[in-house]
Amino acid sequence: MALNYNHLRYFWAVAREGHLTRAAERLNVSQSALSTQIKKLEEQLGHRLFERSGRRLVLSPAGRIALSHCEVIFQSGDAMRRRLSSERAEAMHPLRIGALSTLSRNFQMGFLVPLLGEEATPFVVRSGSISELLPALEAHLVDLVLVNQVPFRDAATSWTARIIDTQPVGIVGTPERIAGRSDYAELLSSEPLILPSRDSGFRNGFDLLIEGLSQPINIAAEVDDMAMMRLLARADAGLAVLPPVVVQDELSSGKLVEAASLPGVSEQFAVLIPEHHFLHPAVQRLVDTI
Repeated sequence: MALNYNHLRYFWAVAREGHLTRAAERLNVSQSALSTQIKKLEEQLGHRLFERSGRRLVLSPAGRIALSHCEVIFQSGDAMRRRLSSERAEAMHPLRIGALSTLSRNFQMGFLVPLLGEEATPFVVRSGSISELLPALEAHLVDLVLVNQVPFRDAATSWTARIIDTQPVGIVGTPERIAGRSDYAELLSSEPLILPSRDSGFRNGFDLLIEGLSQPINIAAEVDDMAMMRLLARADAGLAVLPPVVVQDELSSGKLVEAASLPGVSEQFAVLIPEHHFLHPAVQRLVDTI
């Protein structure tokens, strides 16, 4: 049996108010009618959604799960209403950008440059893991997602990926540690290394390169955050293996130097966008510049 979304709306209101009488007043329905609708939803779901705590209603474990789904459902509905109400409403809607929390901040800034100074296009940047951002994209809670590794797609996927840039990966360190050397094989085998974690976009290419070297490597740290890799390299904890864009300020100032690029190792940056015709106008402009 399909869910009755009026029942969900009533449940959502009671959960937010924590009180049946106040929720009934807010919804302009009688308390008895509201209580009946909540009981019907509980019967359909097969779980009690509330427990009494004095005069208040508190969510049961099943109720907390139901509320989390309601938040997504009604936020998505509100987003749909705003998106379809008018072109003007769409144009004034802030551009909501999701970005992997481990993604290079310099890369993110480069992507945002076309939006800077545009009063008509306010934007919000939300960082998170791919397991958090993909559901948000599919629920239309963000308008696009920036990644450095395109997730697996199948026939049910509701988004598409556009490659923004491909960056070479190099060996970066302090001038003192590099000491003018440029032989990548010698550097990798003779110095402690700061590497990205094994689920990063280019780690597999690096591991394949290492298999061809005759000397073992010394891994000083494996880090899933590019900003932390940059800090470790500045602290001279070892040689960092990363795209130079991550440390472009340090390279310009001379605090760090790039000794060599790694052959066959690169990182792709991509933007994930929904597969529908009602894209935020700024998304289309940004994609057209790629």
